[in-house]
Amino acid sequence: MRAFLGALLLFGILLPVQAVDHPVLMPQPQEIHYGTGQVHIRGLSIGTPDDAPEDRFAAQTLAGCLAARAGAMVPVATAAASGASVIAFKRTGEVSALPEPGEQAGPESREAYWIKVAPSGIELRGVSSAGLFYAVQTTCQLVEGSGAEAALPEVEIHDWPSLPYRGVMIDTSHGPRPTEMEVKREIDFLARWKNNQYYFYSEASVAIDGYPILEPEAQFSHDEIRRIVAYGRERHVDIVPCMELYGHLHDLFRVERYSDLAIMPHGSEFDPRNPDVANLMAKWVDQITDLFPSRFFHIGFDETGEAPVVAAADKSALYMQQFRLVSGLVRKHNRTLLVWSDMFARYPELIAQIPPGTIVVPWGYDRTVYEPYWKPFENSSLPRFVASGVSVWDQIAPNFDLSFDNIDAFLAVARPHGVTGLINTVWTDDIQVLIPPSFPGLAYGAISAWQAKPVNRATFFADYARLMYKPNVMDDVSAALTALTRAEVEMAKAVGGEWEQTSPPFWDDPLTPAHQARAIKQCAHFHQSRLAAEDATEHFAQALQHGGDRTTLSDLALEARMLDYAGMKNIYAAEMVGYWKEMGAHPDPEKADFYLGECSSHDHSRVQDLMDYSGDLQQAFRTAWLQSYTSYRLGMVMGKWEAEFQRWWKVQRRMRELEDEFHPGEAMPPLESFSSGI
Repeated sequence: MRAFLGALLLFGILLPVQAVDHPVLMPQPQEIHYGTGQVHIRGLSIGTPDDAPEDRFAAQTLAGCLAARAGAMVPVATAAASGASVIAFKRTGEVSALPEPGEQAGPESREAYWIKVAPSGIELRGVSSAGLFYAVQTTCQLVEGSGAEAALPEVEIHDWPSLPYRGVMIDTSHGPRPTEMEVKREIDFLARWKNNQYYFYSEASVAIDGYPILEPEAQFSHDEIRRIVAYGRERHVDIVPCMELYGHLHDLFRVERYSDLAIMPHGSEFDPRNPDVANLMAKWVDQITDLFPSRFFHIGFDETGEAPVVAAADKSALYMQQFRLVSGLVRKHNRTLLVWSDMFARYPELIAQIPPGTIVVPWGYDRTVYEPYWKPFENSSLPRFVASGVSVWDQIAPNFDLSFDNIDAFLAVARPHGVTGLINTVWTDDIQVLIPPSFPGLAYGAISAWQAKPVNRATFFADYARLMYKPNVMDDVSAALTALTRAEVEMAKAVGGEWEQTSPPFWDDPLTPAHQARAIKQCAHFHQSRLAAEDATEHFAQALQHGGDRTTLSDLALEARMLDYAGMKNIYAAEMVGYWKEMGAHPDPEKADFYLGECSSHDHSRVQDLMDYSGDLQQAFRTAWLQSYTSYRLGMVMGKWEAEFQRWWKVQRRMRELEDEFHPGEAMPPLESFSSGI
């Protein structure tokens, strides 16, 4: 290394600089050694052998990110090249674009790569095309300065993943149906953080030949799936089918002609005793394996056996019957099977019957993961992935504190026991979920799965914002993410939701007696949530005003405003309770007129504020939805927003009528009488 650094000073292309603190790279490379010089980007070119489209794509990706920073073209040569001004690509093994079963991590593993910035030129070397692509992602992060000053620091890097499988599961069934463009945008994002699997979760959202009336508006066509698969391969992201092939299939069984396939008519899970189920499973598995060439197949099989029509003693036998059926069908197609772990944890006597090579996936989304999720499989010889979650499915905005705790806890428990993969999940249970706000949590999971050390939580938002956004907005984005997290956590404390849910209570009528009491008791938390949400809103607005990326910031800014609104309506409810106490049971008309005006005047009142705010949010939410999703289920969500607006309009009209008609000596109706739930 000493000779290497000495040689660097002999060439004018390498500019000597004083010792500097280089920006943090994410994921952090396993080995990195900086020198004291820089290589300017302007004047560089890229040379790559013209033998694989994957390598050419990586070279074009690098050329694009370097040109964006330097403000000048970085040409790509379609042949091997070398020299002081060349970034040379070298691949030492096969193309090996996607992960295969049985991979191991390590310094010479398939995804390992080397970067060397030297006076004689720059070399990016990978064991596979995936390794080269990951070298490109790191090189893009290495760039310091911009324009004519944009440069790569003198450096040597050797890096490899700590886990060979680093996936994300996106739910395309419970909530909105993402557009093809949105799925590709997610793949682009995941690839830059070195994720290599995208689990395409489907209950009935992939078109199956022979089932034309099964959710036709909610399904991805075969052509869309094939384009998504090809798009992922270019970016070394394997698109893995994650199908529900036992439970969670109400979308199928609510269709009358299929209702008798369920354990209960129009229920949620198959009846393994029905011989027609085996025929359907064979057709589905044949088509899914044809559409998705991945060597992996996730069959779901979680949260079943709840139907009371089946005796408790028979439930484990039925579960294993269906598992054997589906497992056999999938293995006939030479696919490696993944299955959620919860039902085997419920019936631990079945664990020994799981076929060798099956990947068991313990999952859980809170802070305590050992006892309920990991312990039943701690001593198993089966390969295991773990599934964490970015908590957005029942939250107004992402709860990044909970999400990061969950990821850290699962990896801390599982790494010593040989876990080989992480699947970071994004569910859409509450239907109105917007997926782009989960991106920081997805990046956190990808980084955690690649690097050997835990992510630095204290600096994560700042480091993430620096790598994602322009220098003039990154501080605002970091501050906004910090404030948004604080606002969501305070809202969770205020509503006391199970599993720290805030989205279902968002629609609560705060004028019901129970919610009045909550608003008064938790007013301090609602207040703190609003203050933090307003901080986030201000910082997001500054970032967007100065050119911050709208596709990743607009939805976050919307959710900050939603938190502000949720805090506002509860604080206003608490204030109105106080007004009713001030008026008393039989107020004089002057006092009643004043306080009712404070509540419901058409000009600057509590209820008018809520009408204004909810009406504006309704339109903003519709716009956000249509930027990422099709119109499927949009009507349901917009119906909630319209009901929220109508609630306050009706309250205003009733209060205005009371004010106009109130006479001395009359009793003031209780505040809860204005509730839509009374």
